Amino acid sequence: MLSPPEIIAFSAPVLLIAYSVFGMTGFGATIIAVPILIHVMPLQFAVPLSVLFDMTCTAVVGGSNRRLVSLPELKRLFPWMLIGIAVGTILLDKLGTRWPLIALGVFVLAVCARGLLAAQAVPKPSIHPFWALPFGLVGGVFSALFGTGGPIYTIYLARQLTDVDKFRATIAVVVLISGITRVVTFGSAGLYSQSSILVVAAALLPIALLGAFVGSKLRTRVSQALLKKLILVLLAAAGASALYRGLMSDA
Repeated sequence: MLSPPEIIAFSAPVLLIAYSVFGMTGFGATIIAVPILIHVMPLQFAVPLSVLFDMTCTAVVGGSNRRLVSLPELKRLFPWMLIGIAVGTILLDKLGTRWPLIALGVFVLAVCARGLLAAQAVPKPSIHPFWALPFGLVGGVFSALFGTGGPIYTIYLARQLTDVDKFRATIAVVVLISGITRVVTFGSAGLYSQSSILVVAAALLPIALLGAFVGSKLRTRVSQALLKKLILVLLAAAGASALYRGLMSDA
């Protein structure tokens, strides 16, 4: 792994771009950043690091409209999300590099492909509340293992909440609660005792916050069509790089 100053220099522009996307959309920073950050740091370093940024930026940018949060959906997702995060943390701490990176690359590319198809899809009816169990569980595992559970929660909540403001408010709180839970779980697993991780986090947090601020200002100036194309390009590049890194890894 590179030295802390080298990690900071490499990561700063990545986080600035990723959290600018977050500022415009309300999610998506980690799924863009982590597949690129793993080229200079282990997955076990990149995910806990990114979670700190996600939690802080979500609390700062997504703090409004909490009154619109759907408490019934939050209550359905939370118990299974909690179990999934516990399982994902164990896997993150125990697994090697090769297969998690391959899985991350495939997952990000799948999200990209789903985004390409979404524009052509017809609106779908809501699904049975039972689906909160698998979506919450898998989302929790992916949140802890890759830092990318947001798209999974989004798939479920988008089917349940047709009101855009209620959906945005609910997904913001889900991501925030997920972040807080992961920080506690990662801390208990000793992932924040890694050398220099908190130093790197402190140096890069202002960059992430700056990106979120820039993105929030650009939100009304960038067309939705252009923003979607930009996100898909970033996802495709990030997913391909993670897949390549996994395939080239020895373990």
